[in-house]
Amino acid sequence: MEHAIYLVTLVGTALVVAAAFSSLIAFRFGAPLLLLFLCIGLATGTDGLGIEFDNARIAYFAGSLALAVILFDSGFGTPLNALRQAAGPALSLATFGVLLTTGLFGAAAYYLLDLSWLESFLLGAAVASTDAAAVFFLLRAGEINLRERVRSTLEVESGTNDPIAIFLTITLVEVIAAHANPETNVLVTSLILGFLVNMGLGAIIGALGGLAIVRLVDRLNLDHGLLPIFVLTLSLMVFAAAGAVGGSGFLAVYIAGLIAGNSDIRAVTILKRFQDGMSWLAQIIMFLILGLFATPSQFPAIMVPAIALGLFLMFVARPIAVWLCLIPFRLPRPEVAFVSWVGLRGAVSILLAITPLLGGLENGRTIFNAAFIIVLVSLVIQGWTVGPLARRLGLIVPARLGPLDKVELELPGSAHHELLAYRVAHGSPVARGERIPRWARPSLVLRDGRSMRFQDMGRLTAGDQVYIFVPDRYPRLLDKLFASRAVVDPEDADFFGAFAVDPARSAAELEAAYAPGLTEAEQKLTVGALATARLGGHAEYADRVLIGSIELIVRDVDDKGRITGLGLSFEPTAPVARVPVFLSAGEMGDRLSAFIRNWRKPTETQEAAAQKDEPPEPPVEKATTGS
Repeated sequence: MEHAIYLVTLVGTALVVAAAFSSLIAFRFGAPLLLLFLCIGLATGTDGLGIEFDNARIAYFAGSLALAVILFDSGFGTPLNALRQAAGPALSLATFGVLLTTGLFGAAAYYLLDLSWLESFLLGAAVASTDAAAVFFLLRAGEINLRERVRSTLEVESGTNDPIAIFLTITLVEVIAAHANPETNVLVTSLILGFLVNMGLGAIIGALGGLAIVRLVDRLNLDHGLLPIFVLTLSLMVFAAAGAVGGSGFLAVYIAGLIAGNSDIRAVTILKRFQDGMSWLAQIIMFLILGLFATPSQFPAIMVPAIALGLFLMFVARPIAVWLCLIPFRLPRPEVAFVSWVGLRGAVSILLAITPLLGGLENGRTIFNAAFIIVLVSLVIQGWTVGPLARRLGLIVPARLGPLDKVELELPGSAHHELLAYRVAHGSPVARGERIPRWARPSLVLRDGRSMRFQDMGRLTAGDQVYIFVPDRYPRLLDKLFASRAVVDPEDADFFGAFAVDPARSAAELEAAYAPGLTEAEQKLTVGALATARLGGHAEYADRVLIGSIELIVRDVDDKGRITGLGLSFEPTAPVARVPVFLSAGEMGDRLSAFIRNWRKPTETQEAAAQKDEPPEPPVEKATTGS
């Protein structure tokens, strides 16, 4: 027995270490990291090194706990401004998008696999949710600075679509396991009612749990070493409590993380670091266990139809679902195309594919193997192409800040202030004499091994280490002051235009100088207000507005979303990809209006020409007609 404990520990830790080392390969070559985790599990499983693991209940239990940890960390790290910015599109994708993907994919699975209709929709529900961890790892590994609106949409969608896919999957498993064959209207009604109860209870318990976590952390004077464990345990309690009363534990734990992460919780820096590490560990454990549970020797029997379904999901089901969900939102076609492509399937899909085995379904192993192959196809094809596609669609923007050396230090007993340590970089604004704002309180400066008061140091120089007390939720202004200038290559210079324009200047001056064809109402606005209005009321960094023969480019915005810097270009220089589909409702309206105008113009022109060429009426006839 004792020898077995040592052996299991040795094998388990060796697998985790191998997965951790594989991240170096992924970061270097931009490979999908989670694909490597899966491959390590497959290589050590039954058909690899021979490690036997076929306990579906343990795999599902461990995977569920790992997913709860990942979702809590995802909610904890999602800022409210990202939620507000992308709530509409993301929630539409997380609800209607999952349903549409399930329906379209289920119809294809029915004809390609030997499954019933309900089993086909069950497989569709299992693979309907996306895996944000895979997507954002690829963005970080490839050093891709993605547009904020696209990034926020993907973050919020990935955090909220898992609970809905889980609900659909479990409900369909229960219906099939009960050997029920309900009528369509009965099934839809029960699904809607069950969905409302499940999500409603999960949302309520998640909100109450998030508030309770914040209050307990602030009230209890726990040691900093114990505090992260306490918060993680509370989050799992929220997950378990919601599930025990019939709610969605996954939605509850995500909402709890969202509330806790956006509150004035104590020791937020320590919590973020701990949860980041736990999230990595949870992903490694989940993928390794799921890889061990799979049996690759069974894959060839359904390899061809499963690969075909994976391609159908990537090129048909997901794009159609995304397009239909985003029609009401006036998103540019390149952004819709990118969101539709970045629908990577990952651990959640494989985890949900275990539920048919737990329910004792006859075709449970077929559903699991098909879902596993679909995930592999998604990670291989989509995982390798996320970066190149983002560049092709023009969604990569230049970095806003250059190198920045900053350390956040937690102050014991203080929930409303932080101590930041900055190293003054060459070429930064403070090195050039820019003053530090009044709300920041510099307390100490280290220079050449000597520590002195800030008031006695005079002007800061490159290499100085400055310690500053700041209120929590401090603006990004300090980072801008201490960062060196971002490296600007020729492409970035073209991206932001050749000239700078003051957003506070009158738009009438723009009309007088370049005659872009502004209306009288637009000429009364400032240039910044004009650009914001043309962008639908919300401007973000690197947005572009084409006005007649000129183009305005947003160079910077403040913390409230107001434009503080604009560039001007005389011809569009941003990479524009031709995307033939994904028209939004606004674009459809614009094209329909243009079509009607163009259709009327030839008719009016023909009538005018006919009247012009028509011979004049005789005076007698005209007089006769007039009498």
